[in-house]
Amino acid sequence: MYAEERQRAIADQVRAHGRASVTALADRFDVTSETVRRDLAVLERSGSVQRVHGGAVKAGTVEVVNELGLAQRESSQTAEKAAIARAAIRFLPSDGGSVIFDAGTTTYQAAKLLPADRRLTVISTSLQLGQALTAHERATLLMVGGRVRGLTQAAVGAETVAALGKMRASVAFLGTNGISEGHGLSTPDAEEASVKSAIVAAAQRVVVLADSSKMGREDFSSFAPLDEVDVLITDDGIDPEFSAALSAHGIEVVIA
Repeated sequence: MYAEERQRAIADQVRAHGRASVTALADRFDVTSETVRRDLAVLERSGSVQRVHGGAVKAGTVEVVNELGLAQRESSQTAEKAAIARAAIRFLPSDGGSVIFDAGTTTYQAAKLLPADRRLTVISTSLQLGQALTAHERATLLMVGGRVRGLTQAAVGAETVAALGKMRASVAFLGTNGISEGHGLSTPDAEEASVKSAIVAAAQRVVVLADSSKMGREDFSSFAPLDEVDVLITDDGIDPEFSAALSAHGIEVVIA
């Protein structure tokens, strides 16, 4: 195989699966790791892929800056988020159960749809979500404290992580900025990532609410591998191959 043919095949694989490792590519094409790195350098210069530690991802998928605030995120993918929120309700625990709501615009939409007759203990780090649930007559709302991060209105820091570490909930509804096979679930801020990791550890069942724009994307801080996710609720914009890859990790993919 000529170098140009191999590079096209590498670019196709990255586009199909979201990322590829140097080791796997070297094995597939029976070349050295150094040859693969040279191929990736060529592909990155052409804009076909973006190199990361240990391999490459789709161009433009790694984000480390320009994190959007609540107002901007609330105005994007609104129809998809509303549908995802409606689909999430069937994963709520039964009467008397407990649920953790992560901070985020899609989790916020789901929280607003809590059935009025459902008796639940609701735990959250989000000021926005807490305000929305104060009027729920049958929900016992537990706000987890800590330093509030203004951009997302979420509590973060060691105090927040420690408090979550003492809790166990039936279900957690979790948001994410990115989800990929190699990097798992990720978010731009390291402190928020630590809180999200604590939420995952505290829940018996993890349900991720994320529209298809998050699929195949990687942000700065990974907070959970795919194997720790039970359910992903997304929209029909998800790539079928990526959906199949998630299913192979034992994730139930629900299209809202």
